[in-house]
Amino acid sequence: MKRNKKNIILEKILIEDHAGEGRSLARVEGKVIFVEDAVPGDIVDIRLTKNKKDWAEGRPIHFHSYSVDRVEPFCEHFGACGGCQWQMLPYEKQLYYKQRQVEEVLDRIGKIELPAILPIIGATNDRYYRNKMEYTFATKEFIPFGKFEKKIDKEGYSNSSVAVEGEPIGAAGFHARGFFDKVVNINNCHLQAEPTNAIRTAVKNFALKEGWPFYDIRLHNGFIRTLLVRICRSGEIMVNVVFGREEEENRKKLLNHLVSKFPEITTLLYTINSKMNDSLYDLEPQVYKGKGFVVETLGKFQFKIGAKSFFQTNTAQGERLYQVTKEFASLTGNEIVYDLYCGTGSIGIFVSKQAKKIIGVETVKEAIDDAKENAQLNGLSNTSFFAGDVIDVCTDAFFVEHGKPDVIITDPPRVGMHEKLVLKILAIRAPIVVYVSCNPATQARDLNLLGEQYMVTNIQPVDMFPHTRHIENVVQLKLK
Repeated sequence: MKRNKKNIILEKILIEDHAGEGRSLARVEGKVIFVEDAVPGDIVDIRLTKNKKDWAEGRPIHFHSYSVDRVEPFCEHFGACGGCQWQMLPYEKQLYYKQRQVEEVLDRIGKIELPAILPIIGATNDRYYRNKMEYTFATKEFIPFGKFEKKIDKEGYSNSSVAVEGEPIGAAGFHARGFFDKVVNINNCHLQAEPTNAIRTAVKNFALKEGWPFYDIRLHNGFIRTLLVRICRSGEIMVNVVFGREEEENRKKLLNHLVSKFPEITTLLYTINSKMNDSLYDLEPQVYKGKGFVVETLGKFQFKIGAKSFFQTNTAQGERLYQVTKEFASLTGNEIVYDLYCGTGSIGIFVSKQAKKIIGVETVKEAIDDAKENAQLNGLSNTSFFAGDVIDVCTDAFFVEHGKPDVIITDPPRVGMHEKLVLKILAIRAPIVVYVSCNPATQARDLNLLGEQYMVTNIQPVDMFPHTRHIENVVQLKLK
């Protein structure tokens, strides 16, 4: 072990096991060290980033030997880009650790009796699985190793992987891990099918050729800011170009360039965002070409998706996730189903043919508007959607009017359900609750509270995002 005032380095440490959330662990003199960017079997030198009495966190700064489980990452940007964290592990091994994470978290935090957990449902395709990508354009490029000399390609544009020290360059891609103001210049991303890379590169190269400034998040100025690309399996493609300010002539020049170069884009939008942050929820994208939305399919249903709509990012796995949810709901056609955190209504609509009535509740009014439109698009007459907090919406008077639920489906954000909602579910006493979660840790916390009246009867992990730390989990609960 080497020490100085600024850091502590642990030398030749064996990474022993996986610790959940993508981290691994080692033990040094009885102390647990949580390590990023390493896998069990690696022998590394670790620089500690946090050091407590009983545990510490750190990152490897030198590899003495690699685990036999390691494989060569398929992406040239792996390690710098924050999009994927596990490309150095075979996909089968990723699924093994995710399955184990669900088991350990539910047991450690849930502290209730659990059935055997079903084998995780892995993705059929572990590349090109995302239907939506969001790219950032920035003045500061993240270059991991050394400084490079500028090169010019045959079309006269700057090579995206290099830069001259001190010279601003337009970087187009993803934020570098740990940096809010620096972007990894992406040449070829493997998360979404073409023409996503071609569209991003075309915007970047055209802007550089015209000499337009990319956005500087620190100074909050610049012209080209972000880009959304959504590619549906229906064949429709949506692109939303976000500008940091309005420059009508230049904006039209770029959008016309995209229309000419990519006739396959069915909906082209633009948004002017002069705010301090990149969120679009309070802005209105403007239609430049097409109908302003795309239509995607899940099962036998169609969903209208706008620039601000939420939709499962992995369409194929979303379908499998919803199929599990429908099976766990044990529907016969006679049930009233309450879909809490319903978003744009996708789960409720997906199970609607097997239910008597669907009641969806969601706090975001715009999402409820989308849900109603999606129900109408599919010709459904047994769905109703309400904007508001579940605690306020689901009153005794509401139950008298719409009926008490036979099945509750809840799909909360990563923070899980508010304790008041858990108490509300306990008070409602629906015979079946299906809990869809993108964070097994907060799900386990909520299951512990629900255990007062419910028993867990089925558990099904689903991998929605290969090569990342994220894991979805569906739990069926039945009233005791």
